[in-house]
Amino acid sequence: MLLAIDVGNTHIVIGCIRDGEILSIDRIQTHPGETETEYAIKLKQLLELNGTDPKGFEGAILSSVVPPVTGALLAAVKTLTGCRCLVVGPGMKTGMNVRIDDPSSLAADLVVGSVAAMSCYGTPVLVLDLGTATTIVAVDGNNCYLGGAILPGVRTSYAALSSDTSLLPDISIRPPKKCVGTNTVDAMRSGAIFGTAAAIDGMIDRMEEELGYPCALVATGGLAQSVVPYCRHRIVCDDDLLLKGLWVLYQKNRR
Repeated sequence: MLLAIDVGNTHIVIGCIRDGEILSIDRIQTHPGETETEYAIKLKQLLELNGTDPKGFEGAILSSVVPPVTGALLAAVKTLTGCRCLVVGPGMKTGMNVRIDDPSSLAADLVVGSVAAMSCYGTPVLVLDLGTATTIVAVDGNNCYLGGAILPGVRTSYAALSSDTSLLPDISIRPPKKCVGTNTVDAMRSGAIFGTAAAIDGMIDRMEEELGYPCALVATGGLAQSVVPYCRHRIVCDDDLLLKGLWVLYQKNRR
Protein backbone atom coordinates (compact mmCIF):
# COMPACT_ATOMS: atom_id res chain seq x y z
CA MET A 1 0.00 0.00 0.00
CA LEU A 2 1.17 3.54 -0.81
CA LEU A 3 0.87 6.61 1.39
CA ALA A 4 0.35 9.61 -0.92
CA ILE A 5 0.44 13.17 0.43
CA ASP A 6 -0.30 16.38 -1.46
CA VAL A 7 0.56 19.60 0.41
CA GLY A 8 -1.36 22.62 -0.83
CA ASN A 9 -1.44 26.17 0.50
CA THR A 10 -4.73 25.58 2.33
CA HIS A 11 -5.02 21.82 2.89
CA ILE A 12 -2.90 18.68 3.03
CA VAL A 13 -4.55 15.73 1.29
CA ILE A 14 -3.58 12.27 2.55
CA GLY A 15 -4.47 9.18 0.55
CA CYS A 16 -3.95 5.45 1.02
CA ILE A 17 -3.67 3.67 -2.34
CA ARG A 18 -3.46 -0.03 -3.15
CA ASP A 19 -2.92 -1.26 -6.72
CA GLY A 20 -4.08 2.10 -8.07
CA GLU A 21 -7.30 2.09 -6.01
CA ILE A 22 -7.71 4.96 -3.55
CA LEU A 23 -8.87 3.37 -0.31
CA SER A 24 -9.17 6.49 1.84
CA ILE A 25 -8.77 10.25 1.57
CA ASP A 26 -8.35 12.68 4.46
CA ARG A 27 -7.66 16.40 4.64
CA ILE A 28 -6.02 18.51 7.32
CA GLN A 29 -5.23 22.21 7.31
CA THR A 30 -1.77 23.32 6.23
CA HIS A 31 0.13 24.92 9.13
CA PRO A 32 3.72 25.84 8.19
CA GLY A 33 4.68 26.30 11.83
CA GLU A 34 3.85 22.77 12.98
CA THR A 35 6.60 20.35 13.95
CA GLU A 36 7.46 16.83 12.86
CA THR A 37 5.87 15.49 16.05
CA GLU A 38 2.63 17.39 15.52
CA TYR A 39 2.27 16.12 11.97
CA ALA A 40 3.16 12.58 13.06
CA ILE A 41 0.39 12.68 15.68
CA LYS A 42 -2.17 13.90 13.15
CA LEU A 43 -1.17 11.30 10.57
CA LYS A 44 -1.28 8.51 13.18
CA GLN A 45 -4.77 9.56 14.30
CA LEU A 46 -6.09 9.69 10.73
CA LEU A 47 -4.66 6.30 9.82
CA GLU A 48 -6.02 4.71 12.99
CA LEU A 49 -9.49 6.17 12.31
CA ASN A 50 -9.39 4.44 8.92
CA GLY A 51 -8.18 1.18 10.45
CA THR A 52 -4.83 1.46 8.68
CA ASP A 53 -1.60 0.16 10.22
CA PRO A 54 1.08 2.88 9.85
CA LYS A 55 3.67 0.11 9.41
CA GLY A 56 1.68 -1.46 6.58
CA PHE A 57 2.92 0.85 3.83
CA GLU A 58 5.43 -0.32 1.26
CA GLY A 59 6.20 3.23 0.20
CA ALA A 60 5.27 6.91 0.38
CA ILE A 61 5.33 9.88 -1.96
CA LEU A 62 4.83 13.58 -1.27
CA SER A 63 4.09 16.61 -3.42
CA SER A 64 4.36 20.03 -1.80
CA VAL A 65 4.03 23.69 -2.73
CA VAL A 66 4.72 24.81 0.85
CA PRO A 67 8.47 24.32 1.51
CA PRO A 68 8.30 25.05 5.28
CA VAL A 69 5.95 22.06 5.69
CA THR A 70 7.87 19.61 3.51
CA GLY A 71 10.70 18.77 5.89
CA ALA A 72 8.45 18.24 8.91
CA LEU A 73 6.12 15.96 6.97
CA LEU A 74 8.96 13.90 5.49
CA ALA A 75 10.35 13.31 8.97
CA ALA A 76 6.88 12.51 10.32
CA VAL A 77 6.25 9.93 7.59
CA LYS A 78 9.62 8.30 8.21
CA THR A 79 9.01 8.13 11.97
CA LEU A 80 5.48 6.80 11.61
CA THR A 81 5.78 4.35 8.72
CA GLY A 82 9.48 3.58 8.46
CA CYS A 83 9.31 4.52 4.76
CA ARG A 84 11.58 7.00 3.08
CA CYS A 85 9.24 9.32 1.18
CA LEU A 86 9.74 10.14 -2.49
CA VAL A 87 9.43 13.87 -3.16
CA VAL A 88 8.05 15.23 -6.43
CA GLY A 89 10.65 17.56 -7.89
CA PRO A 90 13.43 18.04 -10.44
CA GLY A 91 15.05 14.80 -11.58
CA MET A 92 11.96 12.66 -11.07
CA LYS A 93 10.79 10.54 -14.02
CA THR A 94 7.46 11.95 -15.22
CA GLY A 95 7.04 10.88 -18.83
CA MET A 96 6.72 14.57 -19.76
CA ASN A 97 9.07 16.83 -21.66
CA VAL A 98 8.84 20.14 -19.79
CA ARG A 99 9.15 23.00 -22.27
CA ILE A 100 9.07 26.11 -20.12
CA ASP A 101 11.80 28.71 -19.61
CA ASP A 102 13.10 27.10 -16.41
CA PRO A 103 11.88 23.48 -16.03
CA SER A 104 13.27 23.28 -12.48
CA SER A 105 10.81 26.01 -11.41
CA LEU A 106 7.71 23.97 -12.29
CA ALA A 107 5.56 23.57 -9.17
CA ALA A 108 5.06 20.02 -7.93
CA ASP A 109 1.26 20.17 -8.01
CA LEU A 110 1.32 21.13 -11.71
CA VAL A 111 3.60 18.18 -12.44
CA VAL A 112 1.36 15.75 -10.55
CA GLY A 113 -1.88 17.01 -12.10
CA SER A 114 -0.44 16.91 -15.61
CA VAL A 115 0.94 13.40 -15.21
CA ALA A 116 -2.43 12.19 -13.90
CA ALA A 117 -4.33 13.86 -16.75
CA MET A 118 -1.97 12.31 -19.32
CA SER A 119 -2.44 8.88 -17.79
CA CYS A 120 -6.20 9.02 -17.20
CA TYR A 121 -7.54 11.25 -20.00
CA GLY A 122 -4.92 11.29 -22.73
CA THR A 123 -3.35 14.20 -24.60
CA PRO A 124 -3.54 16.93 -25.72
CA VAL A 125 -5.11 18.12 -22.48
CA LEU A 126 -5.72 21.28 -20.49
CA VAL A 127 -5.59 20.71 -16.74
CA LEU A 128 -7.39 23.11 -14.40
CA ASP A 129 -6.85 23.30 -10.66
CA LEU A 130 -9.25 25.54 -8.71
CA GLY A 131 -7.75 26.03 -5.29
CA THR A 132 -5.99 28.89 -3.51
CA ALA A 133 -4.94 29.85 -7.02
CA THR A 134 -6.64 28.84 -10.26
CA THR A 135 -4.19 27.28 -12.71
CA ILE A 136 -4.72 26.15 -16.31
CA VAL A 137 -1.86 24.25 -17.96
CA ALA A 138 -1.40 22.62 -21.36
CA VAL A 139 0.14 19.28 -22.34
CA ASP A 140 0.34 18.60 -26.06
CA GLY A 141 -0.14 15.35 -27.99
CA ASN A 142 3.56 14.51 -27.65
CA ASN A 143 3.41 14.64 -23.83
CA CYS A 144 5.18 18.00 -23.76
CA TYR A 145 4.28 20.34 -20.91
CA LEU A 146 3.95 23.70 -22.66
CA GLY A 147 3.07 26.06 -19.78
CA GLY A 148 -0.13 27.76 -18.78
CA ALA A 149 -1.80 30.53 -16.82
CA ILE A 150 -2.25 31.39 -13.14
CA LEU A 151 -5.29 33.32 -11.90
CA PRO A 152 -6.15 34.35 -8.34
CA GLY A 153 -8.26 31.67 -6.66
CA VAL A 154 -11.94 32.44 -6.14
CA ARG A 155 -11.80 32.46 -2.33
CA THR A 156 -8.49 34.33 -2.38
CA SER A 157 -9.93 37.05 -4.62
CA TYR A 158 -13.12 37.54 -2.65
CA ALA A 159 -11.42 37.46 0.74
CA ALA A 160 -9.19 40.30 -0.50
CA LEU A 161 -12.20 42.13 -1.94
CA SER A 162 -14.17 42.03 1.30
CA SER A 163 -11.16 42.99 3.43
CA ASP A 164 -10.22 45.96 1.24
CA THR A 165 -13.71 47.42 0.74
CA SER A 166 -15.85 48.80 3.55
CA LEU A 167 -19.27 47.91 2.11
CA LEU A 168 -18.64 44.43 0.67
CA PRO A 169 -19.11 41.52 3.10
CA ASP A 170 -17.26 38.24 3.36
CA ILE A 171 -19.33 35.65 1.47
CA SER A 172 -19.57 31.90 1.10
CA ILE A 173 -18.76 30.79 -2.45
CA ARG A 174 -21.95 29.26 -3.79
CA PRO A 175 -24.02 29.94 -6.92
CA PRO A 176 -26.82 32.51 -6.84
CA LYS A 177 -30.15 31.79 -8.54
CA LYS A 178 -29.38 34.11 -11.44
CA CYS A 179 -26.51 35.99 -13.02
CA VAL A 180 -28.02 39.45 -12.47
CA GLY A 181 -27.84 39.74 -8.69
CA THR A 182 -30.45 41.88 -6.97
CA ASN A 183 -28.53 42.35 -3.72
CA THR A 184 -24.90 42.76 -2.77
CA VAL A 185 -24.28 39.16 -1.66
CA ASP A 186 -25.88 37.62 -4.75
CA ALA A 187 -24.04 40.08 -6.99
CA MET A 188 -20.75 39.02 -5.41
CA ARG A 189 -21.67 35.33 -5.74
CA SER A 190 -22.56 35.91 -9.38
CA GLY A 191 -19.11 37.34 -9.98
CA ALA A 192 -17.44 34.54 -8.04
CA ILE A 193 -19.21 31.67 -9.80
CA PHE A 194 -20.35 32.94 -13.20
CA GLY A 195 -17.46 35.36 -13.57
CA THR A 196 -14.89 32.65 -12.83
CA ALA A 197 -16.67 30.20 -15.16
CA ALA A 198 -16.64 32.82 -17.93
CA ALA A 199 -12.94 33.48 -17.34
CA ILE A 200 -12.19 29.76 -17.58
CA ASP A 201 -14.24 29.43 -20.78
CA GLY A 202 -12.41 32.39 -22.28
CA MET A 203 -8.98 31.04 -21.33
CA ILE A 204 -9.80 27.63 -22.81
CA ASP A 205 -10.90 29.27 -26.07
CA ARG A 206 -7.72 31.35 -26.24
CA MET A 207 -5.42 28.45 -25.37
CA GLU A 208 -7.01 26.07 -27.90
CA GLU A 209 -6.86 28.79 -30.55
CA GLU A 210 -3.18 29.39 -29.79
CA LEU A 211 -2.39 25.67 -29.80
CA GLY A 212 -4.36 25.08 -32.98
CA TYR A 213 -6.34 22.04 -31.80
CA PRO A 214 -9.01 21.06 -29.26
CA CYS A 215 -7.97 19.47 -25.98
CA ALA A 216 -9.39 17.17 -23.36
CA LEU A 217 -10.43 19.29 -20.36
CA VAL A 218 -9.94 18.10 -16.78
CA ALA A 219 -10.49 20.04 -13.55
CA THR A 220 -9.64 19.37 -9.93
CA GLY A 221 -9.29 21.37 -6.71
CA GLY A 222 -11.55 22.41 -3.88
CA LEU A 223 -13.76 24.73 -5.95
CA ALA A 224 -13.97 22.72 -9.17
CA GLN A 225 -17.34 21.19 -8.30
CA SER A 226 -18.74 24.66 -7.51
CA VAL A 227 -17.58 26.45 -10.66
CA VAL A 228 -17.11 23.92 -13.48
CA PRO A 229 -20.84 23.04 -13.85
CA TYR A 230 -21.39 26.66 -14.96
CA CYS A 231 -18.69 26.57 -17.64
CA ARG A 232 -19.86 26.22 -21.24
CA HIS A 233 -17.11 23.78 -22.16
CA ARG A 234 -17.40 20.11 -21.32
CA ILE A 235 -14.91 19.73 -18.48
CA VAL A 236 -14.45 16.53 -16.49
CA CYS A 237 -14.20 17.10 -12.72
CA ASP A 238 -11.82 14.70 -10.97
CA ASP A 239 -11.44 15.41 -7.26
CA ASP A 240 -8.82 12.65 -6.91
CA LEU A 241 -6.61 13.74 -9.81
CA LEU A 242 -3.54 14.60 -7.74
CA LEU A 243 -3.63 11.35 -5.76
CA LYS A 244 -3.87 9.45 -9.05
CA GLY A 245 -0.87 11.40 -10.29
CA LEU A 246 1.12 10.56 -7.17
CA TRP A 247 0.39 6.86 -7.73
CA VAL A 248 1.60 7.08 -11.34
CA LEU A 249 4.77 8.93 -10.32
CA TYR A 250 5.53 6.44 -7.57
CA GLN A 251 5.29 3.57 -10.05
CA LYS A 252 7.67 5.36 -12.43
CA ASN A 253 10.24 6.13 -9.72
CA ARG A 254 10.08 3.29 -7.20
CA ARG A 255 13.31 1.41 -6.66
